Amino acid sequence: MKSKKIIVALDSNNLNKTIKLIKILKKDVFAFKIGYQFFYNFGLDGYKKVYSICPKIFLDLKLHDIPNTVEKGLEALIKMKPLFTTIHISGGDDMMIASTAIKKNTMILGVSILTSLDSNQTKKYYNQKNMSALVKKFAQEAKKNKLDGVVCSPQEIKHIRKIVGRNFIIVTPGIRITNKLKNDDQKRVETPKKALKLGANYLVIGRPITKSRDPLKTLKEINKSLI
Repeated sequence: MKSKKIIVALDSNNLNKTIKLIKILKKDVFAFKIGYQFFYNFGLDGYKKVYSICPKIFLDLKLHDIPNTVEKGLEALIKMKPLFTTIHISGGDDMMIASTAIKKNTMILGVSILTSLDSNQTKKYYNQKNMSALVKKFAQEAKKNKLDGVVCSPQEIKHIRKIVGRNFIIVTPGIRITNKLKNDDQKRVETPKKALKLGANYLVIGRPITKSRDPLKTLKEINKSLI
């Protein structure tokens, strides 16, 4: 099988259930993603429990503040040794420069436009309805400011890959196995195989795996589809 590409999102408020899930899936994932829900429920202790089972963690807290605040926040986060962490590109040049100045082994990814937004929302808040043009601009600035990669929806992968080259990491959420989930809050989605074909390096998948009747079976099927 090719190298693992799936990052499983641990969006949960049940620590025991999550730990059991990690133990079941750890051999078949690239990494696990810890976001707001998990981290704000279980904090550093919960993080350490996950790390002790699988140290490959994507700590997705999407920092967005003035440069000094983000720099100091990252100094603390990097002590936790996540593989990836995130900042918002829209925080600006100085914030990105401050972020990359202190990075060590943790790779810093820039969040472009959230996958929950559509063109009407980007027109309202960014004065730009052309989603791909907006995301491309964000990705260019992320690379210019020496971030390690970006987080973007599947629909923007090919546009970004053309301008950032092969060595820039693209992590893609909004992955759906077949049809969209009921009450799905992500607008710009794609299947795993198509997302990789478009140029993503890693795929973030949460509910399609964690909410399935047999998470390990579902993960294995996704991995098999990527061969």
